[in-house]
Amino acid sequence: MASNTPLQPGHPSPTVPQVQPADITRIAHVTDPRVSPDGRLVAFVVTHVDLDANVYRSAVWVAASDGSSPPRPFSSGEHGDGQPAWSPDGRWLAFTSRRGDDKRSTLHVAPVHSGGEVRTLCTRSEAVEEPAWSPDGSRIAFASREPTSRHDEPDERARPPRRIERLFTRLDGEGWTVDRPRSVFVVAVDGSGPPRLVAGGPFEHGGPAWSPDGATIAVTTARYDDWDLSPILTDVVLVDPDGVEEPRALTRRTFAHQLPSWSPDGTRIAALADDSRVVHSHSQVVVIDVATGEETVLTAGLDRQCVPMPGARAPLWDEDGLLFSCEDHGSVHVRRVPVAGGPSAPVVDGPRWVTGYDAAGGTLAFTATTATSLPDLFVLDPDGTQRRLTAAGDTFHAAVPPRAPQRFTVASPAGDGEVDAWLLRPAEPAGERAPVLLSIHGGPMTQYGETWFDEFQMWTGAGYAVVYCNPHGSTGGTQAWARAIRAPEAEIDPGTGWGGIDADDVLAVLDAALAANPDLDPDRVGVLGGSYGGYLTSWLIGHTDRFVAACSERAVNNLESLEWASDVAGFFRFEIGVDHVRRPDVYRRMSPITYVQDMRTPVLILHSEDDLRCPIDQADQLFVALRMLGRPVEYHRFEKESHGLSRTGSPRHRVQRAEIILDWFARHLGGRAPDPLT
Repeated sequence: MASNTPLQPGHPSPTVPQVQPADITRIAHVTDPRVSPDGRLVAFVVTHVDLDANVYRSAVWVAASDGSSPPRPFSSGEHGDGQPAWSPDGRWLAFTSRRGDDKRSTLHVAPVHSGGEVRTLCTRSEAVEEPAWSPDGSRIAFASREPTSRHDEPDERARPPRRIERLFTRLDGEGWTVDRPRSVFVVAVDGSGPPRLVAGGPFEHGGPAWSPDGATIAVTTARYDDWDLSPILTDVVLVDPDGVEEPRALTRRTFAHQLPSWSPDGTRIAALADDSRVVHSHSQVVVIDVATGEETVLTAGLDRQCVPMPGARAPLWDEDGLLFSCEDHGSVHVRRVPVAGGPSAPVVDGPRWVTGYDAAGGTLAFTATTATSLPDLFVLDPDGTQRRLTAAGDTFHAAVPPRAPQRFTVASPAGDGEVDAWLLRPAEPAGERAPVLLSIHGGPMTQYGETWFDEFQMWTGAGYAVVYCNPHGSTGGTQAWARAIRAPEAEIDPGTGWGGIDADDVLAVLDAALAANPDLDPDRVGVLGGSYGGYLTSWLIGHTDRFVAACSERAVNNLESLEWASDVAGFFRFEIGVDHVRRPDVYRRMSPITYVQDMRTPVLILHSEDDLRCPIDQADQLFVALRMLGRPVEYHRFEKESHGLSRTGSPRHRVQRAEIILDWFARHLGGRAPDPLT
C-alpha cells in the first residue's frame, strides 16, 4: 500500500529551464490554414495570450506557399480575428472578429493585395461562424445563432419564460440554445443590405456550402419533430439562398451528417457522417448523389475515426478523390480516398497530429504539431517534400527545451489487442527516482498521442514522469475498441461498462511502465484526469489504494444525475446502452459516488461553476460525501468558466489551475512546487 502521508517539497530548482504554469501565456498557436484559389498564398490564424487583459488575441496571417517571402499579418490581431475564407477570384479575404467594448461579432472582407480598407458586412450579438463565399463572389453565407422574440425585452426579469418541449436545450460554453437556434444567413459582399435569414429555427443548422452554380446552399440539420428522442440523425438539406423556397432534405435520417462539400460538377456532395444509432460508431466519409439522395460510404474499410478533434473539416475534392483526416493510434493524418471506391492512401502521415489542412491550385497546406513542437504551417510539395512556412514555437522551445516521450504498447487484459501508451521522463527527477503521474484523457471517445501538450511538459518540469495511454473506449483504433465499454446490459454490443476494461487497461499500462523502468518510483504515484478522465480517476480511488494522491477534474461522479442535469441529458442512454429511468441500478453501479466510502486517497477536486457538460453538482456530491466521511479532500471552484477550462478558459484561470495541480502533487508526491505567476 502506498503511503498517503503528505511530503514537503524540498528538491532543488532544476539547472535547465523547465515549462512553468506561467508559460501558458508565452505560447502562440498556428491554426486554420486556407489556400488561395491559385495555390500561391496560404491564410492562417495565429493566437496568443494577452495576460494583462486576460484575453486571447488572434490575427489572420498570409504566407507565400513557395516560401519566397516571410509570412505577414493580414489583420491587426488586436481582436479575435479568425476563420479566413478566400473569395473565388483570390482578391479578397473574409474573416470574422470580435470588436468593440461589447465584443459583438463581426464579418469583414478586405482586399489581399491593394491595401484597401476593411469592409464590415454585419455586426451581431451572436458569434458569426463558417463564412462561405458564393461562386460568383457576390454573397457570403454564414451560421449564427438567432435569438427569438423573447429576447426583445431588454429586462431579463420581465421576459416570458423559456418554453421547453425537447431535450438538448443548452450547450456547454454557449448557454441556453432553445431560444437562440443556430441559423444560416446570406449577406451581400458590397454591404448593400443586412444579412438575410435563409434557414432558421426551431432547428439547429450548420456547415453552409454553396453549389457550384450558386443556386443552392447545402446545410446539415435535424428538421424533424422527434429528433431529441432517438439518436440524432442530421440530414443534408438544400436551402434556397434567396430564402424563398422551403428547405429540402436530400438525405432521410440515414446518418448524422456534418461538414458538406460539393463536387466541382455539382452532382454529388461529400460529407462526414456517422451512424449515431450505433453508439461509438466512427464517422466516415460519404458521398451523396444530389439527384437521388443515394449515399456511398467510402472509408468503412479503414475502421478509423474520420472526425478528429481538433482537425476535422469538410472533405476536399481532389480530382477523382477526396482528402480527409483521421485518427490513427495517437496521430492524426491526412488521407485520400478514391470517389469511385477502394482503399484510402496516406498523404500526410508520421508521428504527428494534423490540426488543419486545405488544398487549392495544386497546393496542399496543413498545420501540425508533435509531442515536442507547437503547431506550425507546412506545405506539401508535389515531390512529397514538406516545407515549414512558420516557426511560431522555435523561440519558446529554444528557451525551454521540450521532453520527448517514449512510445510503448501493453497487451490489454481483455486479450483483444494492445494499448498504445507513452512515457515522458523528466530531465531532472524530483528525487533519486522520479515520482509518477498517471494521466487519463477525457471523452471517452478521444485519444492521447503525438501532439504538444503543455501540461505534460509542465509536470516533467516539476520532476515527474508522466504515463498516459489510450485504453478501451478511446478512438485512434477500431470501432470495436471504442465500443467495448458499453454497459453489460446493453442490448446492442454489450461491453464491460465504464470502470471495467478501461480501468484495467490504464492500470496494466502503469504496471508495465513501473516494471520496465527502475528509474520510476512505485511508492510515489499519483493519478489525474478531466471529464471522463476525472470519472476514471474517481473510480480508481474507490477501488484501489495504490495511489498516493489524485486530482479529479470536471469529473463525472454520478452517472444517474448526469443523465438528467447535463446539457446533453438524454444522450447517455445511447452511450451506456440502457436508460436511467428503467435501469437506475446500472447507472448507480458504474458511478464513482457509489463507492465513496472506500475512497481514502487524498483527492483534489477541480470544477468550473458554469460547466454544463458535467454540472458543478458532480463535484459537490463528491466533496460533501468525502468531507462528511472525514477523508482528505481539497476543492477549487472556478467562476465564469465552462467545461473547457484547461483549454479555453481565461489565461489567468488556466495558470492558476496549473499552479494548484502542481502544488497539490508537490505536497503529496514530493515534486517541485511551481514558480508563482508574477
